Parts: sequence; structure tokens; C-alpha cells
Amino acid sequence: MPGEGRRLFGTDGVRGTANVEPMTSETALRLGRALAHVSKRSHRRHKILIGKDTRLSGYMLETAMSSGICSMGVDVLLVGPMPTPGIAFLTRTLRADAGVVISASHNPFPDNGINSSARPASSCPMSWRRRSSTWC
Repeated sequence: MPGEGRRLFGTDGVRGTANVEPMTSETALRLGRALAHVSKRSHRRHKILIGKDTRLSGYMLETAMSSGICSMGVDVLLVGPMPTPGIAFLTRTLRADAGVVISASHNPFPDNGINSSARPASSCPMSWRRRSSTWC
């Protein structure tokens, strides 16, 4: 519940067992909305890139997160399964406002996670964390 003082973000974004709070499609949708909100800082067209690992739950989280982003009027580029450094590279190369990685890295297969990175000179991930704590 908002305002109950729970901590959504750890040191590497949001992590947990897929389909169990906080790693649910509802949370991913809200995170997408929050990230889109903080990325809209000018009147130009905005875009956020989403990549993931091969975990089955990544498809659920990717769909929910992209729905939240699109609902705020921001374009989404889905790049599919790709290593985290590839997402960072494409975020810069394609001049996206932010990149999202849906991956639990070395954690057990039932787990998953969501982390964001922004282009250099942007405070988008920190703003996203602050905004998300009030939306999620």
C-alpha cells in the first residue's frame, strides 16, 4: 500500500519471486507509468527501451510495463532477450530516454527483477524511484 513505508527498490532495482508482491504485473504497470512520467521533460516525442532475459515471467512483466509506459503517451521499443550491457548500449545508441532491464541476473529462476538506466546526464532512475514509491 502507498505510504506504508515499505521499501520497493533495493540496490539493483525491484527484485522478487515472479507473481508475488512486489514482482507482479500490477507493480510493473505502475513502474512503467512512473518511469514514463519522469522521462517526459520536454515537448519532443519520448521513448523507453525494454529488454529482458529468458525467464518466462519476463513476458508478463514486459507487457505490463509497456502498457504503463504507453498509457502515459511514451513510445516503447521492445528488444526482447538481451544482456544488460546490450540494453545500456541500445538506450544510448537509439537515444531513448531510458532503458529497462527485466532480469533477476544470477538469482533463482522463479525470481525476476526490474531495473532502469537512463542516458548520461539524466537523473531519470532516481526520479523514477522517488515517483514509484508514491505510485506503488
